[in-house]
Amino acid sequence: MRRATRALVYGLAGMASEVVTTGVRSHGRDKNWRLTGTTYLWMLPIYGSAAYLLEPVHDRVRGWPWWRRGALWAAGIYAVEAASGAAIKKVSGEIPWDYGRARGVKPEPRHWRGLVRPSYAPLWFAVGLGAERLHDLLDRVELRPRG
Repeated sequence: MRRATRALVYGLAGMASEVVTTGVRSHGRDKNWRLTGTTYLWMLPIYGSAAYLLEPVHDRVRGWPWWRRGALWAAGIYAVEAASGAAIKKVSGEIPWDYGRARGVKPEPRHWRGLVRPSYAPLWFAVGLGAERLHDLLDRVELRPRG
């Protein structure tokens, strides 16, 4: 499978998981049961970048303990989130997921420049380990005989 196809798979998987997650959390945020999930078109290339950033690293760290890999993924996701958010802000004037915007939560969650939230570390830890499974699945699909 070509790297661009893998990027599309990661991009769509990330966007789908974001829509489900925001939909599940929407009841607490909006106080209704519509379970409205959202994402941003910006996220397709951001999640898709895993094909170029995550896969080569994953191949090198497979032998590490899971907790060490999870910490690496959390740090890497923070770096991508901060860099991509800053780039989008430079181009568009705003950060789509701006954590600095109040959303009715008291007290306002801690954040760094609206780009990253420290409280998301466990989520990014788990997302990174989940992305490893997706990488392994894509490798297995590629090994199937054609025809």
